[in-house]
Amino acid sequence: MRAVRYHDYGPADVLVIEDVPEPHAGPGELRIRVAAASVNPVDWKLRSGAARAAGFSVDFPAITGRDAAGVVDEIGAGVTGVTVGDRVFGLGGIFGATAEYAVLTAWAPVPDGWTLEQAAAAGLAVDTAGRGLNALGELSGRTLLIEGAAGGVGSAAVALAVARGATVIGTASEGKHGYLRGLGALPVTYGEGLASRVRELAPGGVDAVLDAAGSGSLADLVAIAGSADRVVTIADATGAEQLGVRHLYAENNSEVLAEGAALGARGGYTPYLAATFPIDKIADAHREAERGHTQGKIVVTL
Repeated sequence: MRAVRYHDYGPADVLVIEDVPEPHAGPGELRIRVAAASVNPVDWKLRSGAARAAGFSVDFPAITGRDAAGVVDEIGAGVTGVTVGDRVFGLGGIFGATAEYAVLTAWAPVPDGWTLEQAAAAGLAVDTAGRGLNALGELSGRTLLIEGAAGGVGSAAVALAVARGATVIGTASEGKHGYLRGLGALPVTYGEGLASRVRELAPGGVDAVLDAAGSGSLADLVAIAGSADRVVTIADATGAEQLGVRHLYAENNSEVLAEGAALGARGGYTPYLAATFPIDKIADAHREAERGHTQGKIVVTL
């Protein structure tokens, strides 16, 4: 099968398309014929070597890609509720998704209203957002502030939190406020003076904060929340350690993915695509991801 691999750390140009052996589904897993895979910050950070500072190393050669969507073509022992030919999206390991075939360990059905490209953008975003929200506890009737609310994880977190009954305040640049309103959030501009702008929207204060941006604002977010234990970040490990804030990574969870899929089926969440690239432009896709996007996901089609 064709797969995108790299044999050493380096810039996006180290990515090459090669023929490699096909993977196969083991117990509790399934394999998909990949239609599209997303490009996440972790992908280019692993490829460039930047993730080594956080303790992540790469066994070369490595197939890039964390999550994908496609059609089930092989089912491992013990897997129920899915059949060959079903459209699913999900995650496998930290590597392996940007290839003709990928093995998933967590998945959910693709809602009828989503394209496979949109579904490819949902796996890691929904999984990470769901884990962050779960760590903050019951959200119904509470006020939640999400920093970086228009990004891939942030927008998934907005949709999930609104569906769980939270009043959500989301930070983004002014041009993205309409997008956040469409998700059900109260938009607010990020940056200096955020605390006073949040007080205008929530005079009684906020109950919890999810940092999906990692923009260096974590100390301000703790001050807004009133306590470090009311804040979770998925993007600022260094700040979290300094301030006593919980820092979480994705943890492959089919239940959370199913929650996102059900929300999508009801029209409450549709992944936003910032850009789509064919597989032979994978280096361009990584370069675009490294430049940074505050709204939507980058997807590679196969």
